[in-house]
Amino acid sequence: MKYTAAHWGAYRIESDTLRPVEDDPHPSRIGRGWLSAARDENSRILAPMVREGWLDGDGGANRGRDGYREMTWAQATALVAREIRSVRKVYGNRAIFGGSYGWASAGRFHHAQSQMRRFLNLVGGCVASHETYSHAAAEVLFPHVLGLSNRGMFDAMTSLSLVGEHCDVLLALGGISERTAQISSSGVTRHDIGAPLQRMRDRGGRIINVSPRGTDLPGAEWLSIRPGTDAAFLLALSYEVVKAGRADEDFLSTRTSGWPEWRAYLMGETDGEAKSADWAAPLCDIAADEIRALALVLADNRSMVALNWGLQRADHGEQVIWAALGLASILGQIGQPGTGFGFGYGSTTPVGRPIRWIGWPSVSQGQNPVKDAIPVARLADMLLNPGHPYRYDGETRVYPDIRLVYWCGGNPFHHHQDLNRLEQAWTRPETVIVQDHSWTATARRADIVLPATTPFEREDMMINRRDPSLFYMSKMHEPMGQALDDHEIFRRLARHLGVEDAFTEGRDTEDWLRHLWARAQGVAQENGFSLPDFETFREKGRFDVPDAFEEKVALQKFVADPVANPLSTESGRITLGNRTIAEFGLEDCPGHPSWLTPVESLLHAAEDELHLISGQPDTRLHAQNDRGSEAQADKVQGREPASLHPDTAARFGLQEGDVIRIYNARGACLAGLRLDPLLRPDCIALATGAWFDPQEVAGERLEVHGNPNVLTLDKGCSELSQGNCAHTALVRVAKWTAPLPPLSVDRPPRITPVQPK
Repeated sequence: MKYTAAHWGAYRIESDTLRPVEDDPHPSRIGRGWLSAARDENSRILAPMVREGWLDGDGGANRGRDGYREMTWAQATALVAREIRSVRKVYGNRAIFGGSYGWASAGRFHHAQSQMRRFLNLVGGCVASHETYSHAAAEVLFPHVLGLSNRGMFDAMTSLSLVGEHCDVLLALGGISERTAQISSSGVTRHDIGAPLQRMRDRGGRIINVSPRGTDLPGAEWLSIRPGTDAAFLLALSYEVVKAGRADEDFLSTRTSGWPEWRAYLMGETDGEAKSADWAAPLCDIAADEIRALALVLADNRSMVALNWGLQRADHGEQVIWAALGLASILGQIGQPGTGFGFGYGSTTPVGRPIRWIGWPSVSQGQNPVKDAIPVARLADMLLNPGHPYRYDGETRVYPDIRLVYWCGGNPFHHHQDLNRLEQAWTRPETVIVQDHSWTATARRADIVLPATTPFEREDMMINRRDPSLFYMSKMHEPMGQALDDHEIFRRLARHLGVEDAFTEGRDTEDWLRHLWARAQGVAQENGFSLPDFETFREKGRFDVPDAFEEKVALQKFVADPVANPLSTESGRITLGNRTIAEFGLEDCPGHPSWLTPVESLLHAAEDELHLISGQPDTRLHAQNDRGSEAQADKVQGREPASLHPDTAARFGLQEGDVIRIYNARGACLAGLRLDPLLRPDCIALATGAWFDPQEVAGERLEVHGNPNVLTLDKGCSELSQGNCAHTALVRVAKWTAPLPPLSVDRPPRITPVQPK
């Protein structure tokens, strides 16, 4: 049997088609457009390329506006090696930035980020990035307040199956969406997040969706909160529980630290402002009586306080996480089956799945000799401000001076905020090298472009520590054009730079797959079961881990005996007041959960401004598969759909199907209008991931495809985490009445082919 796999599902290969595996109860919509996207000749990079303006010495000024000349592989690898060698000699490896976000493939071997880092580390290293665009605020905050890394908290999360069986009231801030639960980094077999929620409903449990969008948790009670005010809402719930005398003082005194300081803040003793329901109601646009009643419901029942990842992608994003943890601590139900605190249910498939994690092997990246690294969302700041200081997690750091960017298997012109600003920053390096299979916006802004294969064009294995099924990913068809796999590209570059033997360790691709499988067999033995030999695995294509079901309760051992099982925090307990953070002296992140007004907010908006919700799409993963049939069929007049409440559309004289211009001081884009009665009237929703397509239209730099990141704000959510704050943005909207500009992403850039000799 032949299979392949992706971050959105596992598939049987049947002749020239893909079929979701039979045991996936709800196959991903994303997968319907995968094969057509991978075979789109207008978007695939078919040969090595060099940008004409770079050859002419334009200093990066025409990146994104220029044509390309085709090269042979021998010319391209020699040119890349020359550039790396030159920058190392003149500036050192601290002037090289290695960019890759890890989502290029679910394969264990052909993992673009691992291959790139392995290569660059062997030639002296590079400046790297840390944290993620997904949940950077949590990644930095959790070690301070829980003594766990975000990965550790992810692995320990209370299983949703236990929520379904034991929880009476699930307070889901930001919802629990099947739209985002389609995906899992490194691959997924089953999509089944709805089952435990239905089990809870069948038991008579209450599920409450606190979100500007009712569709973030269909079938739940909906509290339509004003976006950006969740921290205030949580503080008010905490206050009302305390005021009613329902706080679990034993839990607070024995399993938390800093409670007296935070309590004084909640009750208004430190600033004269009690964080009551009456205080929060005008901020959150939820009635004070409703907040008070909900506080008592949470205290009187087995309750789970859960929030999705998106809430902390906002100005002061740490506060909503910390406030939710604080409320759960006041309720005293952390460490019990199905209750307490949850982070990320539905944000990706594995969060809360009752599956035992197995630490499968991966390709070694080696050690990076360069110690400089930046928070991933500070990319544009780094390029624009070399030598400038910035604060991060109590440190003062300095941005390096980057002369060469090597980007492999990723697209920052999807992930990053304020793309017009990033485009300006992108002109600063002397050389940009991009290695990818498609003409993404990043590839179109490269000086040297190297064509890579897709998963359909090579052999690999899906071995995900968070999924109970292992798949041999069979090759489906030959590479398009002159594409090579990432390992082969780096092997050729390694030969030029004298590190080929160290890079390959004498193995070809099949040898590496056999090597990884042999290591996986050892891991399986350590976990009490056996894997078949490599030939059997390749022939059958799938192996299911036996006895994989394993339920977890977050912080259970700590709560049962906090003395014997202390947390790795400053106090050994959950820190509701954290001395370390307080001593950092950060105005944008105090030492306990707090309400801080976002830099852009409907609380101070003009009458015609709307809050932009730029969540993940339903038809693709990030920007992947935007050229596929499923995403293309979902467009409105070729533009990404944006949603407005029907009353809002009427107020602005708009009708469903109109093309609209969405704009603010940072930029403007076009989108196609859809109506959504389950969206707050003061919001507009435009999913991320439409391929960035800026053009000069009537004297304006206009993104014509519908990419919301021309509108979002590029700043750290605080000086603690420096995470992104994509969900803090105000925009205006108007009907587009001029002729529609044709999309440039529908065709490759201008290319001059290799001239025959």
